[in-house]
Amino acid sequence: MLWDNQSLDTRLDALRRGKPRIAWLYEKRDTSTFRYRCFNPPATLEKMRPDIGAAWFERQDIPALIKELSGIDVLVICRFRYDAELARLIVAANGAGTRLLFDCDDMVFDINQVHLVLDTLDQPTDAEVHWDFWFAYFGRMAATARLCEAAITTNEFLAARISQAFPYLPVHIVPNYFAPDQEEVSRALLAAKRKRGFQGTGDITIGYFSGTPTHNKDFAIAVPALARLMAENSSVRLRIVGFPPPSEALQPSMDRVEILPLQDPLNLQRVIAEVEINIAPLQDNLFTNCKSELKFFEAAAVGTWTIATPTLPFRHAIQDGVTGRLARAHEWDFALAEAIELVSKPEAYAEIAEKAASDVYDRYGSERQVDKILAAVGLG
Repeated sequence: MLWDNQSLDTRLDALRRGKPRIAWLYEKRDTSTFRYRCFNPPATLEKMRPDIGAAWFERQDIPALIKELSGIDVLVICRFRYDAELARLIVAANGAGTRLLFDCDDMVFDINQVHLVLDTLDQPTDAEVHWDFWFAYFGRMAATARLCEAAITTNEFLAARISQAFPYLPVHIVPNYFAPDQEEVSRALLAAKRKRGFQGTGDITIGYFSGTPTHNKDFAIAVPALARLMAENSSVRLRIVGFPPPSEALQPSMDRVEILPLQDPLNLQRVIAEVEINIAPLQDNLFTNCKSELKFFEAAAVGTWTIATPTLPFRHAIQDGVTGRLARAHEWDFALAEAIELVSKPEAYAEIAEKAASDVYDRYGSERQVDKILAAVGLG
């Protein structure tokens, strides 16, 4: 991953470069929460506000972080499960007068919702070990939240869930958004599509960018319509990036299904730009309404049309029929047929793609987030 090149010394230097100083802590770099919640904010401040000290850290950096606490104004603890090592850091932070904030991008802190989450994520529930793991995961996340002064999250719906679980915690919203490097790459990819007039290569590729191996039931919502479309139209191809969910319905068309491994956040934008239609099917329940809209804005930023389930975040992000399409479970055949028709008209596709791109850069561009970040950490 691209951020592996940032050594601990480099990050400590970034933290010390100015005042105030803000540190973000995550358990371990991964292809999920880390980029948007822990890496992007300090990267944004480094470019937009170089007078502020900001850097990210992970569990193995805690000993070094403890030594820096006397100079750190705010420590944002991102989705970190409580344990003895974190407890030592929190005690030291309290002693140093460092404010502690809890950042969470999923409903993984309320044990009352464990069963719903396991069902949504298609996780096994047939043995005690599974229940032990997930109840411990949620409980330890809640233990971390209770030791913080305020919370930060991605949208209003999840903010309300945090407020319900922890009524004493003020909650601020910093949406998932593009860091400067993601935005730069995305604008270049959009410019390349604009130069060729959004003309395709003949085949039409639909992309599904799953990210984690927990979306079997989500993908299944769109599979029947996808299978019918691919059976009827031999020019339609499917690209799956990440973890391909099992699907018997697609087997007859598997010669037109391309499966790619997980991509780093910058190359992912290229892979999304290469498809004409992006799909983001989700089950519609309490847990999925807490999910952010990033699958839409990642695609719109590179000029790719999106069809998504109308969860609250997608309804807030997408102007239905204008910047993307919202499709309930029974509407996927129509939405896919409409998208295929749109792709066949490059001028119409270009007009819509430009509108969607302009909208997401205005709402999810890095420059727009600086004030939100500073307000959320109490420094605005």
